[in-house]
Amino acid sequence: MSVPIVRTVAELRRTVAEWRAEGHRVAVVPTMGALHEGHLSLVRAALDHAERVIVTLFVNPKQFNSAADLAAYPRTEVEDAAKLAPLGAHLLYCPDGDEMYPSGFSTTVSVAGVSEGLCGAFRPGHFDGVSTVVAKLFLQTGADLAFFGEKDYQQLQVVKRLAADLDIPIEVTGCPTIREPDGLALSSRNVRLTPEERVAAPALARVLFGMAEKIAAGAPVAPTLATGGAEIVAAGYREVEYLELRAADDLSPLTHATRPARLLAAAWLGETRLIDNVPVPSGAPSRS
Repeated sequence: MSVPIVRTVAELRRTVAEWRAEGHRVAVVPTMGALHEGHLSLVRAALDHAERVIVTLFVNPKQFNSAADLAAYPRTEVEDAAKLAPLGAHLLYCPDGDEMYPSGFSTTVSVAGVSEGLCGAFRPGHFDGVSTVVAKLFLQTGADLAFFGEKDYQQLQVVKRLAADLDIPIEVTGCPTIREPDGLALSSRNVRLTPEERVAAPALARVLFGMAEKIAAGAPVAPTLATGGAEIVAAGYREVEYLELRAADDLSPLTHATRPARLLAAAWLGETRLIDNVPVPSGAPSRS
């Protein structure tokens, strides 16, 4: 059994209107394709909470900072559809660039606050591109629920903020990061790693989890971050782009883990940029 594919907003809205007439709740899982188990876990979560599930597949040019990175991003629609079929997803929405951004398109959705710093500092305009396409997908699908992975934690907070601020009637749910047995967070970019880099890659998660444990136990934050960054580089990463402790809800920078927090990192392994984050439970104030 194959998953039906629609490519226009008009087709999409006709289908959703039929589902609404039948009394179904609708969930959406936005993706850029190259689906892996992390994406599929979001689809399963959506199927647990709604009678109809739409998976969107659109490689969004507005969120890429590099034309080369955009060109290199895998396009695997046939394989993605095959992965979705056995799960029971009800629709795959695959608009092209002209459908999503027709001639004359001139609107940008920008979310302040949670988009600043972290990936926002190193990828100028990235979250404007994310916010714009996600707002459009929410409005095009008219979904009741949306599911995003916590691996892209800053993106998740940006999406939650835009839905709340724009009064889009959709419930945004974050789902846990899916990892390989050795701890590496699943990502479409992992396929770019050489065999040697793949061996080194799990160090990022290993160091983050170790740091989270130490900070939760009261270790001082600044020295722990410095030591963790050095450990990531020593494991084979060529550069740590950022490594920070932020509040879990609004991503404000923290110097002490006195409230629920996340450790967030981006680091370069060869020519591949990997991101990851882990929770830090609030506990006793860390030593300064």
